[in-house]
Amino acid sequence: MIALRDIHRVYGQGESEVRALDGIDLDVEAGDFVCLMGPSGSGKSTALNILGCLDTPTTGSYLFRGVEVSALDNRGRALLRRHYLGFVFQGFNLLSRTTALENVAMPLVYQGVSARERHRRAQKSLELVGMADRVDHEPNELSGGQQQRVAIARALVTEPNVLLADEPTGNLDTQRSHEILRLLVRLNLERGLTILMVTHDADMARYAHRVVRFRDGRVESITENPRASSLEAPR
Repeated sequence: MIALRDIHRVYGQGESEVRALDGIDLDVEAGDFVCLMGPSGSGKSTALNILGCLDTPTTGSYLFRGVEVSALDNRGRALLRRHYLGFVFQGFNLLSRTTALENVAMPLVYQGVSARERHRRAQKSLELVGMADRVDHEPNELSGGQQQRVAIARALVTEPNVLLADEPTGNLDTQRSHEILRLLVRLNLERGLTILMVTHDADMARYAHRVVRFRDGRVESITENPRASSLEAPR
């Protein structure tokens, strides 16, 4: 599904030049669950931003389902984000004074989906993450774990091929973090959702099929996790 080839990302010039990525290669198959790890400044978040079309490589090739993303214009990248990619962030990014249902339905507005269909699909997406009984609650009426579930429902409502998660448990306690990762495992196993996740937490990384470690803008190692698919997922 995804192929990165000799990706470089350079910021600035001369003495202020920073090589955030220095020639990385990465393949991601459909249905994979990949964790990106590494110290601050290692390049993992830059790689995720490029994968999510939030940034563009300075040089190199990014293929998504055989399409050269680097050759797309701004509109093409926006369409790719809108129809094929879902995003989950550490800070939830939910709209205040807006119900869970309205938050989840928001991406469908930009796809031109009717109000009735937006309501139906948002309701279904909230049911999928175990939040059917919180559809009328606003973010300040929800716990951190519940807010992240709503954020995941919002990412899933457009039925993306790939979910990109940037430190999705960074603002949660240990118990809620494991609940969110078990939810992601279930979505990966039952729906075949391809997931790429950035985390600093080794306990969270063990849920992934593969762990890609970055250092100084390069891929330092890729480790397979044969136990990942055997982890119990809640229902």
